[in-house]
Amino acid sequence: MIHPLIQRLTTTLGYPLLDADGLDRQVRTQPFSVLFFAGDPQRFPEALDVAVILPELVKAFPQLAPALIAGADEARLQGRYGFSVWPSLVFLAGERYLGCLSRVLDWGEYLERIPAILAGENEDLPRIPVLSPESGTPSCSPMETSES
Repeated sequence: MIHPLIQRLTTTLGYPLLDADGLDRQVRTQPFSVLFFAGDPQRFPEALDVAVILPELVKAFPQLAPALIAGADEARLQGRYGFSVWPSLVFLAGERYLGCLSRVLDWGEYLERIPAILAGENEDLPRIPVLSPESGTPSCSPMETSES
C-alpha cells in the first residue's frame, strides 16, 4: 500500500505514476522532468519528506514535469540512472539524464543544485565503462541515452 503522503502526489496533485513501459513515452514529451524514486517509506523514511518537498520544488522550478515511479519498477529503472541511495529525484531533459539528488537536502541546496543540473553543469553523471578501440582497456565516460 502506498503511503498517503506519496499517494497524494498522484491523486491530489495529478503527477503521473510511471511504470517502466510508460516512462520513455512520458519524458519524451517534456522539456524537463523530475522522477521521484521513493522506495519503501518503511525502509527509507526520508521518502515522506521528499514527497512533501517535491511539490514545492515544482513551484520553484515550474519547467519541471514531475512524475512518481511505480514501486514495482523502481529497482529495474534505478539501474538506468545509476543512483544507489533512496529516495532520489532524477532530472531529465527529454530522455537525456541530467543528474540526481538523493535523500533530503536543505532547501538552499535544492535551490543551488537544481539550476546547475538543468543547465547541464552536473559533474555527478553515472559512469559506464567504455572499451577504447586503440588499447582495448576500459575507461569511463558519461552515460548516454540511446536514441530511439
